[in-house]
Amino acid sequence: MDFSAPFLTNYWPHLLAAFIGYFTIKFLARSLFGIEITRRFSHEYDPARQLDLERDEDENQGVSGGPQSFEDMTEHIPYRLKKYTEKETFRRAVEFYRMMDERRTVRHFSDDAVPLGVVQTLIKTAGTSPSGAHTQPWTYVVVQDFNLKCQIRKIVEEEEEINYRKRMSATWVKDLEKLRTTWEKPYLDVAPYLIMVFKQAYGVGPNGERINHYYSEISISISVGILLAAIQNAGLVTVTSTPLNAGPALRTLLGRPVNEKLLLLLPIGYPAHNATVPDLQRRDIKDIMVLM
Repeated sequence: MDFSAPFLTNYWPHLLAAFIGYFTIKFLARSLFGIEITRRFSHEYDPARQLDLERDEDENQGVSGGPQSFEDMTEHIPYRLKKYTEKETFRRAVEFYRMMDERRTVRHFSDDAVPLGVVQTLIKTAGTSPSGAHTQPWTYVVVQDFNLKCQIRKIVEEEEEINYRKRMSATWVKDLEKLRTTWEKPYLDVAPYLIMVFKQAYGVGPNGERINHYYSEISISISVGILLAAIQNAGLVTVTSTPLNAGPALRTLLGRPVNEKLLLLLPIGYPAHNATVPDLQRRDIKDIMVLM
């Protein structure tokens, strides 16, 4: 191609338009897709996370602030913990393990009543969990009203049917078949209580100011782990249900503020007399622990 002066004179409008178009497309691609591409490759692939239409975009971003003054520092107090003998320490560890090894995910509940005081104590136990900067970014909403439980079931099943039929991959659905898990959740209006675990993306101060929360999802995961142990210790059962994409509707139904996002839904109660669970085996210690 001849790039002599006559060529440039005749075709400079086309060349200018091409250059402008190229840089415009490059700018738009970076602006619209750059953050998403970075996010996608900065996390391990998780099908559930990819389908979560309500993903938080500002997790742990917070607002800038200076260091604490000495007046803001939390007072430290002496800490004493009873020290057991080596034999007693081992006995207690084994005893706790055996109790937790009996824990199973149960989807068949009895409607037998559970005292509310028991549930309150379970939540108090979950509240002993550590959290990022001690922000305690959790809200546990306990639902016992039957009509409200029915509404929750309706919302969850509507979204779950769409998940199973359209959003979830065929492989994912097939992996769940062996566990006999479907979009139908009849236990949601049978179990005496539903514990709705909300993550507070940020806190709200007494004057409406925004309070930073750090590592909210990890903090709540630890708290729920403690809750599961407490439920097992009380002789109750649960299933850790993740109501994918039903969160906004459930948040509205329960009247929760916009800074809260539903992470988990845990029905709790006694197992039905004819309850069954999959015959699954847990990994051996040599497969989950590395000693260095």
